Amino acid sequence: MLLSRSLLVIGVLSTVTFGCARRKKADIPEAKSVTVAPAAVPKAAARDLTDVMTDELKLLPDQQGKVRSILSGTVEKVNDARQRNAGNQTALMAELKKINADSEGQLKGVLTDVQYKQYQAKKRQMQAQMQARRSSK
Repeated sequence: MLLSRSLLVIGVLSTVTFGCARRKKADIPEAKSVTVAPAAVPKAAARDLTDVMTDELKLLPDQQGKVRSILSGTVEKVNDARQRNAGNQTALMAELKKINADSEGQLKGVLTDVQYKQYQAKKRQMQAQMQARRSSK
């Protein structure tokens, strides 16, 4: 008899406990996703990448100025796109691809064929060097 009462009390207490837990769970507001605007690309990135490209591709002074102008414009376009599309990752990626293609086309017009081939081959290496410069400052 004592055993059956104990089991009955445990059963009732567990039902009440779990029932209250479910009720309280219903009162908890659902977490909402918050979109955070991606960090802006610093304007110094264009300068740093131009410096690395000058060293790696042996740019002439007039080429260096044109490349810096192209890269500065690209940084501004990227930052604008990030602000406009902060909540829409798909639209942001599509716009960034378009900006990148436009920038690549402009660079192809400024660099010689040999320099552009070197640029394509060394692009990732130059980006790593630029980031290393930025982190060392």
